[in-house]
Amino acid sequence: MPRHFLTYKTLMWVSILAFSITACQSGKDDAQQDNTPPPPPKVDVVTLIPQTVSVTTALPARTVAFRQAEVRPQVSGIIEKRLFEEGADVTAGQQLYQIDEAPFQAALQMAKAELARAKANIQSTKARADRFKGLIDNKAISQQDYDDALATYLQAQAEVAVAEANIKTAEINLRYTKVNAPIDGRIGRSNITEGALVTAQQETALATITQIDPIYVDISQASKEVLRLRRQLMSGKISDGQAGQVTLKLEDGSTYQHPGELQFSEVNVNGDTGSLVMRAKFPNPEGLLLPGMYVKTEINEGKMQDSILVPHKAVMFSREGTANVMIVNSDNKVEQRQIEVKQSIGHNWLVYEGLSGGEKVIVEGLQKVSVDAPVEIEVDTESTSLETKE
Repeated sequence: MPRHFLTYKTLMWVSILAFSITACQSGKDDAQQDNTPPPPPKVDVVTLIPQTVSVTTALPARTVAFRQAEVRPQVSGIIEKRLFEEGADVTAGQQLYQIDEAPFQAALQMAKAELARAKANIQSTKARADRFKGLIDNKAISQQDYDDALATYLQAQAEVAVAEANIKTAEINLRYTKVNAPIDGRIGRSNITEGALVTAQQETALATITQIDPIYVDISQASKEVLRLRRQLMSGKISDGQAGQVTLKLEDGSTYQHPGELQFSEVNVNGDTGSLVMRAKFPNPEGLLLPGMYVKTEINEGKMQDSILVPHKAVMFSREGTANVMIVNSDNKVEQRQIEVKQSIGHNWLVYEGLSGGEKVIVEGLQKVSVDAPVEIEVDTESTSLETKE
């Protein structure tokens, strides 16, 4: 075999071997590069700082008249006049209707005549009883005759008292022919016209007077929320210095200019709905609020000390309704925490349980993190700087 052929073959094998060694080294270098861990994801967090917040609750409600009186006749008769304009404001004691008073004037005159006759009769019976008393002392008459004369005199006295009572009754009935407004307020339409016959204490009201300044607003709230508020007041978590103030939003979305105050709440819980009714009183000088309107109330429950606020975007809700947040612990690793939120204040949730001051809650980069994985904090904001207004 020629020498130059061996040399060429040897060179070929040396090249193949060198190429294989280079390829293996390159693969080894690539493997070492693939095993290099990626940098931890960057996240923005909020450091929770306890703060004092005003606690308010928004609830639907309905307006209710402050007072309402149905006007009914107290004597029977014919309506002669109607003395008011429908829809006008009336004052207590203002005359609204006039019932024919002629029969009642006659009844009064008759009662006065009966009194005069009773008084005349008492004179004669008194004189007879006095005369018989002298005769009985002299044994001129029997004891029975004297007893009869005395009884007749006492009966005459009773007749005078009855006649005086009949006069008072007739005067009252005559006064009732003038049907007056029992309260101040706005009167509605009249259900009776002139010439109609009315009867005492009839079922149909002549008209209805409604007082709407001030006006009530009835608010329905779940009993468990009322219980929660009372417990927080008792524990001192909420100060009630400004509690009880109520503001209104009307059906057109505008805010009612006059604030109101809570008056009372029912002592019994509705067994069907699990709620109770709270009543607030509002001034209504312009008459803007009318009975039966639906409104939205915002109740100031007071100030809560050492409160924890978490932005809405940091809270995730499960299918079961439980709330969770991701926090960065002291080892810069992600930890999932279940919390309890009950109320939204501005763009934040008010947290009742599950978080404490100083903890860092992730607000940006949630899609890049996983539980127990390390992260790098890029922006750290204190919760006291969060916006709390809508």
